[in-house]
Amino acid sequence: MTAVAQAPTPVDTTAPTKNRARPRTATEWILLIAAILGALAIVFPMLLLLLNAFKSPADYANSGPLQLPEKLDLTGIRTFWETQNFPRALWNSVFISTMVSLIAVVVSVLNSFAIGIGRVRGRTWIVLIFLMANLVPQEMLFDPLFKLYDKIGLLSNPWSVILTFVVIQSAFGTYLLSSLLGTFPKEILEAASVDGATRGRVLRSVIVPILRPTLSVLMVFFFIWTWNEFLLPLAFLNTSDSLTVPLLLEQLNGERQTDTTTLIAGTLISVIPTIIFFLIFQRTLTRGITAGAVK
Repeated sequence: MTAVAQAPTPVDTTAPTKNRARPRTATEWILLIAAILGALAIVFPMLLLLLNAFKSPADYANSGPLQLPEKLDLTGIRTFWETQNFPRALWNSVFISTMVSLIAVVVSVLNSFAIGIGRVRGRTWIVLIFLMANLVPQEMLFDPLFKLYDKIGLLSNPWSVILTFVVIQSAFGTYLLSSLLGTFPKEILEAASVDGATRGRVLRSVIVPILRPTLSVLMVFFFIWTWNEFLLPLAFLNTSDSLTVPLLLEQLNGERQTDTTTLIAGTLISVIPTIIFFLIFQRTLTRGITAGAVK
């Protein structure tokens, strides 16, 4: 008996494939181009730093900021590192920003728990006051806080900046978290109270775990905002050992003459810690924003 060969099944080439890419619409192309232009605008300052940080003063004066250096010159970086106490300023910025971010998040959680979960009287007005606290210009705080810290001996002390920005940052954190906890499901709280959980246990075991992604994002933002602050630290930190990184860079600006290459090299060195911080906590930001969007 011989086997009968079967003809191969014809393939329908007209059937659409599932993996075929959908053509982009005009709106998507516009958004894509806008995103690319926005990315270039963000990267352009970093490219200028890289181009000019390795130029000699003469090369920078002759070629300008947009041309490639004739040769790599480390004079600016060497001058900045030898003449400025950058490690001390870096430690001050890290210490101040870390303490502010941690304490401000804790204060924000406690305040928002009392306002949002505790259902205190006048909750709307209290939240409005916290919102208005973020609208106060920092210039208005110079004179009263300077006199206060001078009287209690906190001038040129990092804790003067820490206390000030804990209040400022926690005002925003309290406003944000109070709005979230104001819509917190009552069924979860009632179930916890039936199980015999106290207010402190509810805060530790129920509220904080649910808010952990949001708290992580707040902590990262508080750190970055405090790191970049300039005006209030300029008023309170007057000694060379208490300067932060932005204040150290400001010292490179002379009244009549500025060593531009040293300033650019110092700026490049000062940006590196923030880039490392962002790379470490990038996943935290992504998870926090995604979790908030899903919830």
